[in-house]
Amino acid sequence: MRSNVPEIFGSMVFNDAIMRDKLPRDVYKSLKKTIEAGRDLDISIANVVAIAMKDWAIEKGATHYTHWFQPLTGITAEKHDSFISPQSDGRVIMEFSGKELIKGEPDASSFPSGGLRATFEARGYTAWDPTSYAFVKDGVLCIPTAFCAYGGEALDKKTPLLRSMETLNEQALRILRLFGNTSVRRVATTVGPEQEYFLVDRNVYNKRKDLIYCGRTLFGAKAPKGQEMDDHYFGAILRRVQSYMEDLNDELWKLGILSKTEHNEVAPAQHEMAPIFDTANIAIDHNQITMEIMKNVAKRHDMVCLLHEKPFAGVNGSGKHNNWSMITDEGVNLLEPGKSPHENAQFLLFLTAIIKAIDEYQDLMRVSIASAGNDHRLGASEAPPAIMSIFLGDDLNEVLECIEKGTSYKNQGAGRMEIGVHVLPTFPKDSTDRNRTSPFAFTGNKFEFRSCGSSMSVSGPNTILNTIVAEELRQFADELEKADDFTDALNELIKRTIKEHKRIIFNGDGYSKEWEKEAGKRGLLNLPTTVDALPTVLLKKNIELFERHRIYTEPEVRSRYGIQLDVYSKTINIEALTMIEMARRQILPAVNEYVAKLAKALSLKAGLDPTFKTGMEKDLIRKLSMLEDKAYQQVNELEKLLAKAPQSDTSEAGDEILTCAVYYKDKIIPAMEKLRSFCDEMEENTEAKLWPFPTYGDLLFSV
Repeated sequence: MRSNVPEIFGSMVFNDAIMRDKLPRDVYKSLKKTIEAGRDLDISIANVVAIAMKDWAIEKGATHYTHWFQPLTGITAEKHDSFISPQSDGRVIMEFSGKELIKGEPDASSFPSGGLRATFEARGYTAWDPTSYAFVKDGVLCIPTAFCAYGGEALDKKTPLLRSMETLNEQALRILRLFGNTSVRRVATTVGPEQEYFLVDRNVYNKRKDLIYCGRTLFGAKAPKGQEMDDHYFGAILRRVQSYMEDLNDELWKLGILSKTEHNEVAPAQHEMAPIFDTANIAIDHNQITMEIMKNVAKRHDMVCLLHEKPFAGVNGSGKHNNWSMITDEGVNLLEPGKSPHENAQFLLFLTAIIKAIDEYQDLMRVSIASAGNDHRLGASEAPPAIMSIFLGDDLNEVLECIEKGTSYKNQGAGRMEIGVHVLPTFPKDSTDRNRTSPFAFTGNKFEFRSCGSSMSVSGPNTILNTIVAEELRQFADELEKADDFTDALNELIKRTIKEHKRIIFNGDGYSKEWEKEAGKRGLLNLPTTVDALPTVLLKKNIELFERHRIYTEPEVRSRYGIQLDVYSKTINIEALTMIEMARRQILPAVNEYVAKLAKALSLKAGLDPTFKTGMEKDLIRKLSMLEDKAYQQVNELEKLLAKAPQSDTSEAGDEILTCAVYYKDKIIPAMEKLRSFCDEMEENTEAKLWPFPTYGDLLFSV
C-alpha cells in the first residue's frame, strides 16, 4: 500500500507551514524578516523558536538534536545531544534553548582544514542557517548549520555557498535596476541536481574488497553483455528496484525533498533520480541527504547503492547533472527568453555574462568538479570532456553571430521573439536538441553543468558558478551605470562580449579528437586530471576574484587546494594497497590453483597417450604462467613505488603536497593499470568457479 503523498510530504520538516502554526504570530513574522534580510536572530525570538522546534521534534519521536553541517570531507557531519536536563529530584525534563539552536561547538581538530587549524586547536563553531529548514531523521532533530573555525575561517562547504549566493544577488539586482525593475528585492540561484547511481546485490558486493574499500572495481574483465544493446535505458524497472525506488521516494518526501523522476540509466544496474528545482542552498542540502538515504534504503532491500563516478570500467559512469538558473523573488527566471523586446535585451545581457564567466574562468569550472573518481569518468560514456565549453544550440548561436556581425536573423518562424534594440535581430524560442557531450549546455531556461561527479557535493560547483557570474555582472553594471545612453551602451557591451568570448561556444561532438585539436587552437584549457587542474586555483586572478566577493580569503583558498590534493593522493594510495592485497591473496593463488589443475590434467592425458604433445591444457598453462609471473612482478613493482611515494603535509599546502599528487598520477596510476591488464586477462582464461570474487557479469546483473 503506497503512502498518501500529500499527507506525508514534508511531515518530518519544521517548514514554513509548521512554523506558522506553532509560533506566535509576532515571533513568526520576526523570524521570516530575519531569514529574508539575512540578519542575526534576536536571542529572545530564538528561545521561542527553539521551544516550538523541540516540542514538534519530540512529537515526531526525536530524543536528540544535532547541528547538521557539511565539513570539507565532502559528506555531512553530526554530533547528537539529547534534550534531557536533570532535575534535583532525580527526574529529567526535555529542554532546548535558543542559544543551543543558534550556535554549537563541535570539535574542529579532526576535520580537514588544510592548515587553517592546528591539531591542538580544537574549537570550531556551527551556526544555524535558518534559510534551510530543520528536519527529523532517525529520531534526531537535524538543524542545518554553517561550520567555521574559532578565528572565523570557513571550514565547510555551506558558508562559501551562502556567500556566493549573496554576492550574485547583489550584482544581479544592480543589473535589474538598470532595466528599470525596482520591485524585485532578491535574486536567487536555483539548482536541480539529477543523481545517477548503481544498485548491486549486497551478497555479491560483500565479496569484492575493492568495492568495500574504494567504492569502485579495481579489477574486472568486460562482461559478454554490457550496455551495447541500449536495452536498459528507460527500460521496464525490475520489481526489486521499483520497490527500492518506492521506499526511497517515501523517505525523501517525508523530508520535503522534491523527488520527481526515476528511471533506468544507460548501463546495466544504473539508475537516476531527479528532483524539482529549489534554491541552491536548500537543493544542495537535500542532495546531501538524498545520497545518505539512498545508501540506507538500499540496505533494507539487501542491495548496495554505489555513488562512485566510475564503479565499472567499460560502461557508463555516474554523474550529477547540475541544472542551474537565476530567479527573482517575483518568480521570473532570468534565463528564460522573454515576450517583449525589453525582456529579451535583459536575457541577452545575463546570457553574455555567463558566456564571459565560463570563458574567463574555465580553470575554476574544471577545479570545481575535480576528484580522483571523476577523472575516470570525464571524456567518455556520456560524460563531458575535461575541456570546458558552452552549448547554446544552433538557433541561439546564430542569433549571437548576427549580433556580433550586425546582420539580420533569417529565422522568422512561429514563436519568434522581438529583441527590440535596433542592432539586435529577431530570434525564436529554444528549439534545439540537447548535447550530451557538452560540459555546460543551455537547455531553454537553465544551464546544465553535466561534469559534476555523482558522489560529490555540488556546493563547490555552485559556489564557483555564482561567483564568476556575479563578477561579470559587476563589471557589466559598472560600465552601464556610467553610460550616457543605456541602449547604445547595452548594444555595444553585448556585441563586444560575444566577439571576445565566442571561443567558449561549441555545439559539436565533445568526444571527438577534432574538437580537442580545435579547442587547442582556440586557446581553451585542457586539464585532463585533478592534478593538472587544481594548481590553477592559486592563480592571482582567482585569488583576487574570491577575495573581491568575500567568498574565500587566500588562506581559505590554499587550505582547500591542499585538502583536495591530499584526498587525491590518499584515494590512489588506498586503491593501490587494495589492488596489492587482492592480487596477492586472491587472484594469484586462484590462478596458481588452476594452473596446477591443468598440469594434473595434462599429465593424465600424456599418461593415456604417449604421443600427446599439445592441447588446451598446455596452451593455457603457458599463457597463464606467463601472465601470473608478470602480475606477480607488477605487484612487487607497485609495492616498491608506493614505498617511494613522497610524503606531504596538508597543514602547509606547499609544493610537497603537489609533488606527492603528481607522483601518484604519473607513477602509481600507470602501475595500477598495468597490473589490472594482466589480472583481467587471467580472469578471462581461468575456470569460473576458481575465480576468487564476483565478475562484472555477476555484479551488473545481480539485481
